[in-house]
Amino acid sequence: MTEQFPKQEVCAVPAEGEAPPGGPAQSGPSEGVPPEVGGTRQVTRDRAADRAAVRAFRPNRRVPAIVVSVLLALLGLLVAAETISGLAGRPLRLVPYDRMLGWAASTLWSNPLFLLGSAVAALIGLALLVTALVPGRPGMVPVRSGDPDVIIGLRPKSVTRALAHAAEEVPGVHSARATIRGHTVAVTPATSGWDKERFAQEVRTAVLTRLAGLNPVEPYRVAVNVKERK
Repeated sequence: MTEQFPKQEVCAVPAEGEAPPGGPAQSGPSEGVPPEVGGTRQVTRDRAADRAAVRAFRPNRRVPAIVVSVLLALLGLLVAAETISGLAGRPLRLVPYDRMLGWAASTLWSNPLFLLGSAVAALIGLALLVTALVPGRPGMVPVRSGDPDVIIGLRPKSVTRALAHAAEEVPGVHSARATIRGHTVAVTPATSGWDKERFAQEVRTAVLTRLAGLNPVEPYRVAVNVKERK
């Protein structure tokens, strides 16, 4: 039996002197010593450093670029082969140009086939343009370093393992599993004989505290789905 608790929280790194979620208040750090949350060094937020970290791990769109490059190269080779063979007096005619020109000369702009082909070509071009302009999700989880020249990233698998371990440290948790989907961390702890709503809040607090300790650049929501162990 699984119970769903849709309430979500956003991970926020505590400011100096503030308490992490569910933790005791901390006094101001000594000069030159950064504050710590859960044993992890906290780094002051720097927007330039955050942007550099996100850009560093952003996908390069290699697959769409390779596909377009290969298609353009094949098209260029085809045009070159047809041109050279035509100049030599022995055209290859790999493409039926005569029939294509005849069809184009006898087809009206309002022809459904012509409109359909134009729409498909426009959609393909728009999809390629959006793919090139819209940034993709980073392959790593960027974390704050405080320096634009120092780029730090964590593997998503390492992050989910750390968050699952944090959930397992809550009393009553037999096991836990964590996954990252976009900006949401889904945690599934297994327990038995507990107040599910209060238990979910304790797990959420523990996971948020560990997230704050990891100090990610981007905010993450935490969704807890308590699974009853039979």
